[in-house]
Amino acid sequence: MTYQKLMQYTGIFLFVFFILNASAVADDLLSGRELAQKIFDRNRGETSKATSVMVLVSKSGHKRTRQFTHLRRKENSLETNLIRFTAPADIRGTGFLTIEEEGWETTQFLYLPALRRTRRIVSSQKSHRFVNSDFTYEDMERHPVDNYTYKIMGTKEISGIDCYALETRPKKGIESQYSLTKSLVAKNSLVPVYAEYFDHQNRLIKHYKAVKIEKIDDIWTETAIMMTDIQREHKTYIKIQHIEYNLKIDPEALSKQALENY
Repeated sequence: MTYQKLMQYTGIFLFVFFILNASAVADDLLSGRELAQKIFDRNRGETSKATSVMVLVSKSGHKRTRQFTHLRRKENSLETNLIRFTAPADIRGTGFLTIEEEGWETTQFLYLPALRRTRRIVSSQKSHRFVNSDFTYEDMERHPVDNYTYKIMGTKEISGIDCYALETRPKKGIESQYSLTKSLVAKNSLVPVYAEYFDHQNRLIKHYKAVKIEKIDDIWTETAIMMTDIQREHKTYIKIQHIEYNLKIDPEALSKQALENY
C-alpha cells in the first residue's frame, strides 16, 4: 500500500471515528441541569385530549377499574389540566383541575360531585394519594427545573432503550415528599421510562415505569404507565385509549367553572 493510500484510509477511519463518537462526547458535555430542562421542554403539543383507563391493583390482586378524560392546554409556557372521571358510578363526575400560574405556582382543585363542592389542595396535602391511587398530588403537577439539583450518573439500557441515569434532589427550602428521585430517561425521546422515589429517611418507597411509549402525531407519548407503592404493595396502571394533539380547546373548558359544571 502506498503512503498516499495509507493516509487516505487513515483519514476515512478518523472521520468515521469522529462521527460515531460525536454523540458520546455530546453526552459527556451535557449537564444534569441541561438534561432536566430538555425533558421539561420536550414537545407534548400545545393541547391534548385523551380518554384513559386507570386500574388499581391491591396487595391481594383485587382490581378496581376507572375511566377518565383528560384535557390539557398550554399558553405562554404554562399548562392547565382537567381530569374528569366518567366511570364507575361511585367516582363518576369527580374532577381534578391543575393550573400553572406566573412564577411557577401551581394551584390544584378537586371537585367532589357527591358533596357538590370544590376543595383546593393545599401544600400540606400534596403528599396525599390522588383518588386513592399510587400517584400523589405532587406527582400530578409539573415542577420548575430551578427548584432541584441534578446529576447525570452515566447511561444505562432498559428494555432495549438507551437511557441517561439522572438523580434529582429538591433544593433547600423546596417542599417535597421525596428526598431523591433516580430516573432513567430515554435518549431518543427524552421520556422518563423508569424512576425510583426515596423518602426523607432515604427509603425506596415507590417506583414508576412507562410500560409503553408510542409516537403519535410525531409526539412521543407514554400510552401505558405504572406506579407501584412498595410499602403498600399496591399498583396503579394507567392506559391511554385514545389521544389527540393540537386541537382547538376553549380556555373556558379548563376553568374552575367547567370543573364544577358537571
